[in-house]
Amino acid sequence: MNKTKHLAFYGMLAALALVLSYIEAMVPAFFAVPGMKLGLTNLVVLVALYRMGAKQAMVINLVRIVVSSMLFGTVVSLWYSLAGGLLSGVVMIALKKTGKFQPLTVSIAGGVMHNVGQILVAMLMMQTSAVAWYLLVLWISGIAAGAAIGVLGSWMLSRLPETDHMR
Repeated sequence: MNKTKHLAFYGMLAALALVLSYIEAMVPAFFAVPGMKLGLTNLVVLVALYRMGAKQAMVINLVRIVVSSMLFGTVVSLWYSLAGGLLSGVVMIALKKTGKFQPLTVSIAGGVMHNVGQILVAMLMMQTSAVAWYLLVLWISGIAAGAAIGVLGSWMLSRLPETDHMR
């Protein structure tokens, strides 16, 4: 793939992630549980990870986090998103690299680790570990959201061609 097409493909996926981020911001919190999200943007990261590679998936994830925080969030939400997104991305990459895990499992682990990253930021900002109990609630939502994204991502990956021009 030439550089122009490659850059256009990156831009398209980053834009899709931003649109999904906006849609997610419009959806009210489920069950009145703060911090509980669908994780729609992880669908783009999962597909990019399996079709483009680890570096490309992380670049798309970082661009999405920074731009969506500037458009729809605050400096505080940027820190939460960065911690969750980076930790999630690193774990997803590590699990995929082993070759032992399917996209469903990788997505679930990503959902859970995203919540762990956010709780770590909350503990730092609040200067207390008392919020760690909230991980139980967020783990349940992370598993559910990660499974839903993993099923959808697996379905998409089964229909997208695996070609060298995407790498």
